[in-house]
This record gives sequence, structure tokens and C-alpha cells, in this order.
Amino acid sequence: MKLFSRSLKSILLWLLVPALLLTMLTALGLSSKDLRKQITVAYDRSLVGALNSLNHNISTESGGLSLEQPYTLLEFYELTANDDVFFKIAADDGLSVIGNADLPMPEVALESGKAYFFDTDYLGEPVRSVVMAREAVPPLYGDKSVRIIIQVAEGIGDRESFINRMLWRSVGRDLLLIAVVMIIVIVGIIFAVRPLERLRYEMRSRTINDLRPVSTEGMPKEVKPLVNAINQHMQRYTEQADRQRQFLDDASHQLKTPLAVLKTQLDYALRESDPQEVREVLLSMNEGVDRAIRMTSQMLALARVRDSLDTQVWQVWQDSAPVNLGELVNELVRDLWPVIRERRIDLEVIPSDTPLYVRGVAWLLQEALRNVLDNAIRYCPRQGAVAISLERQDDTTVQVVVEDSGAGMSEEDRQKAGIRFRRGKAGKHLPGAGLGLAIVSTILQMHQARMVLEPGVRLKGLRVRLVFTLNLTP
Repeated sequence: MKLFSRSLKSILLWLLVPALLLTMLTALGLSSKDLRKQITVAYDRSLVGALNSLNHNISTESGGLSLEQPYTLLEFYELTANDDVFFKIAADDGLSVIGNADLPMPEVALESGKAYFFDTDYLGEPVRSVVMAREAVPPLYGDKSVRIIIQVAEGIGDRESFINRMLWRSVGRDLLLIAVVMIIVIVGIIFAVRPLERLRYEMRSRTINDLRPVSTEGMPKEVKPLVNAINQHMQRYTEQADRQRQFLDDASHQLKTPLAVLKTQLDYALRESDPQEVREVLLSMNEGVDRAIRMTSQMLALARVRDSLDTQVWQVWQDSAPVNLGELVNELVRDLWPVIRERRIDLEVIPSDTPLYVRGVAWLLQEALRNVLDNAIRYCPRQGAVAISLERQDDTTVQVVVEDSGAGMSEEDRQKAGIRFRRGKAGKHLPGAGLGLAIVSTILQMHQARMVLEPGVRLKGLRVRLVFTLNLTP
């Protein structure tokens, strides 16, 4: 957990630099080993060349062992004069020896015609030796079983010195390369995280009310999605703050007058001594409180619905199960039945022949239907009529139709319906805040549905149609 609590720059440096350094040091070790092997092979080829030169100058024509030293062999000695060179030519029975007779031999059995390399010590110094056995032609002493042993040895002091010089040169070059790569990586990481540093500085230097989008100019492609997500979050926060500010403005504007009226009525009732006058004032205050309660409830409902436009709730709506409109209507009628009976409204519910399902949030749909039906009941005269019908328009749409026998709405009022706190001419004398249809419009917007207001056909009042997309799979 401590690793991921550090900065991105330190994480990259602590992960990449040691890993890259370890990889390059491993590669350096392998290349040094390979270089040593290649130099050893080159020197061994020189030894083989000396051994072949000696082999070509061995003679057994006289029946014994002899060696002629041509000029080329002397040149070989001159080329290797920087270190000691030893040779031995002998019969494998040990009776005839030319050269350094005490040169150590390998402990393995020699196969004719094959060269063997080994390291040993001679005269107190390390040497590299090559040895080969071959048949004697013509045979030594007339005995074909006696072979000739040819051996060349060279002191490895000069060889090791050359190898060390080459290795240090290679190591120095590789270390310089490692240093350059490390510098490039470190500088690259520092420059790569500079946009994040700039983003952090910009966000920390902003005031609490500065919710402007962060510019993505100059940002790497990998950082732009993060910045866009931050901008989207700030946009949602701005919208939420605007809704809260709007709610507070609406509340202060709409409740200020009713509270002032209630205060005036209360002062009047306290000064009045006539019980009948006090009762009338109290009744008026009761109506004012009812209006304030209804207005507050509608304002809270509108704020709740607007908050539901948030992405997370929208996703819940996308994943929700289909909603049966018939069941919603029946449940709503049961809830409002006391009001319907008190006003002696003739309510007619016309269900669909088959269950009609739409996709959405059940409580939001019920809130929309409640506001539409409540408006129809309140704007309908006592002992009036209200009809609710569920209809399937075609293969893709379904509608809920609410019609009343009230005064209806003018063309101008129907066009401006859904504006907050705006009330039609027919409802000026009725209690209300003008928020019902605004709530309905917001909910329908969430559900990609629409509201149609038109003159009544059968009951001659207002006809409200809520048109939804039909969900065929219940």
C-alpha cells in the first residue's frame, strides 16, 4: 500500500530504473562473458596454427623423430614473443622427445587427429596448452602402434591482459550507455508527469467556487480521459449546485408572501376580541397553511425529481424492470379515493384489454400520474367527472389519458404549461404553486416520453395524454 501512496513519478522511477539497471547489468555480464569467450577462441586458433606448423615439419623418414623449423615457424615465435611459447613433440611411448619434455599432459585419453585445449601451470606460471596425437607416417621404429604427440603451450599473461583491456573498454562503453539511458528515462518520466503536476497546481490554486472546465490542451492522450472525467464531475456538481440554489431561490420567493400573510393574520387575531372574527381568521390561516404545505411538498417533489436526473439514477432506470401502468393507476386511485369521494367526483377508469408495460422508475411514474390526476380533481367542479384510460396507440407506444369536466385551458396556457410557478387563468382562484405540470414534464423527460395537452373530447374539459414507449417484454 505504501508503494501506491507515493507520487506517480516516484513509482515510475522506483519501478523502471532498478528494473532497467538490472537488465542492462545482466546484459553487460553476458556480453563480457561472450567477449572473453571470443578472445579465447581467437588465441586458441593461433595455438592451433602453431601446432599445425609443427605438425607439418615433423619427419619420421629416418625411422626416428625429427623436426625442421622453417621460416614461417620462426615468424610465429616472433609474433608471440610478448609471452612465452613452449612446445613438445614426442612419441607416446616417451622414448623420443623434442622441445620442452616436462610440459604437462592432459589427464584424458587422446583420440588421434583431435586437438585438446586445457589450462595448466608450467614453470610456476599459468599456460594455455593444446595437444594432438596422430599416427606416425612412416612408422617410428617400424612400429605402427607408436603415435606422435604434438603439444604447444603459451603463457596466458599477455592474453589475460588483452582480455582485461577489451573487457574494461566494453564495460566502460556499456556503463556510459547505461548512464545515458538512465538519464533519458529519468528526464522522460519527469517530463511525462509534468502535465499532472500542472493539473495539480491548477486545481489547488482555484477558489472553492471556480468550477470552470480544465483545459486539455497539451495533455497526453492517457491523461485526457482523466481530465474529461474531472470536467464531467464538476459539471454535474455545478448542475446540482444550480438546482439547490434554484430551490432556495424558489422557496424564499414563494414562501415569503404566505408567511407574511400568516403573520399579519396572526397579529390581527391577537388584537381581535370577537370570537367569530377570530374563528374566521383562523380558518383563513388554516387555508394559508394548507397552501404553504402543498407548495412546499411540490417544491420538494420537483427538487427530488431533478436530482433523479443524475447519471447514477439514470443508470438505475436503464437496468430496472418494466412497470405495469395499470397497476400504477389502480394504486394511485386507491390513494386519492378519499379526496375523490369528498368532492363527489364521478371517476371512470378505463383499463386496457392487455397489461401495458413501460420501462422506468416506478415511484417517478407514480409521481407524474399523481400530479396529473390531482390537477384533474382539483380543477374539476364538485360533483364533476374525471376519466382515466390506458390505450395502446400502435406497436411501439402506449398512452395514459386523463380527462376532466373542468373549465379546461386556453391555447396560450397549454403552450406554456410546465413552466415553474406559472398557473393558467382557470386556476388563479384555486390553491396551488404552479409546479404540478413542471414535475410531470421533468419526469417524462427522464423517461423519453411526452405530454400532450388538448381540449377534452367527451367531458369537454382538459385532456392530458402521457405518451410512453411500449415495453413488449414484461
